[in-house]
Amino acid sequence: MLIVDDSAVVRQTLSSIIDSNSSMEVMGTASDPFVAARKMLDEVPDVITLDVEMPRMDGLTFLRRIMSQHPIPVVIISSLTAEGTETGLKALEYGAVEIITKPKMNTKEFIEESKIRICDAIKAASRAKLKRKTGFAVPSIKVEPKFSADAVIPSLKGSSMIQTTEKIIAMGASTGGTEALTVFLQSMPADSPGIVIVQHMPEEFTRSFANRLNDICAITVKEAANNDTVIRGRALIAPGNKHTLLKRSGARYYVEVIDGPLVNRHRPSVDVLFRSVAINAGANAVGGIMTGMGADGAKGLLEMKKAGAFTIAQDEASCVVFGMPHEAIKLDAHSKILPLDSIATAVLKVTR
Repeated sequence: MLIVDDSAVVRQTLSSIIDSNSSMEVMGTASDPFVAARKMLDEVPDVITLDVEMPRMDGLTFLRRIMSQHPIPVVIISSLTAEGTETGLKALEYGAVEIITKPKMNTKEFIEESKIRICDAIKAASRAKLKRKTGFAVPSIKVEPKFSADAVIPSLKGSSMIQTTEKIIAMGASTGGTEALTVFLQSMPADSPGIVIVQHMPEEFTRSFANRLNDICAITVKEAANNDTVIRGRALIAPGNKHTLLKRSGARYYVEVIDGPLVNRHRPSVDVLFRSVAINAGANAVGGIMTGMGADGAKGLLEMKKAGAFTIAQDEASCVVFGMPHEAIKLDAHSKILPLDSIATAVLKVTR
């Protein structure tokens, strides 16, 4: 594990967080990419955590060079917020596995949640399947708390409402999900059923991600806001750091965006969304669980299946990390296991 950040305080903080986890070890730290590259001559790390804004060479340039020459799993840990989310999304395009925000020393609870997110992101990165990124015009570097969905919404009791006017699509993803969701949403026609999505992603980034998808998809894509109606031709993406639930009032489906504890180590949680879909849409829903680390969404997908929904798990070969789909498959929560490029076709077939 190599930490690359120009701040000595951040390097020390991240080292303490990582060393507190018995399954991880910091092999070294670097104040900028040039120092990092020299250290990598002696030992290649399993994972690199990388800041974006650094002297001598910015993190994006270093990332591009790593991914074009010798791909190593990279987790971007940055203080970039609303103004810098496009940079963060660029990092994902260039091959970063995860993006998380730097911990702020506000409250004990916030620090503990940051530890969970940082350690989980590094573990996910260590298991990611990487591909060499080509086409970059860059020279080589010359160097010498645990909660369940019950904490947010009640357990499924009895059968959910069957008589509805619309089909609902619910999707969940984590590590590698930005690329997977892009493939899925670009395949959806303008009249597709309403879609609600949880993608594990920090605050601010979900809005930029939704805006970017809105520019390249036939459907409308937006970050979900409380009380947004779920309608045909629109996908709602749960905002970072907020749980998003599907609700129903008469013939109208809408979303509720709420605070709450981490569920399966995440906020937003896929389980929270899927459970609410099972309760409020039942057999009129289609659920899909995509690439990602951990088990978030597996139990919720099972509840959807038991409520009559058609459920899909992404196959191992097309996943960046075959964690969440694998956990769902182990529970027999899936109706089908499909490669990424077949999921949209299957969803449209079922909903029509």
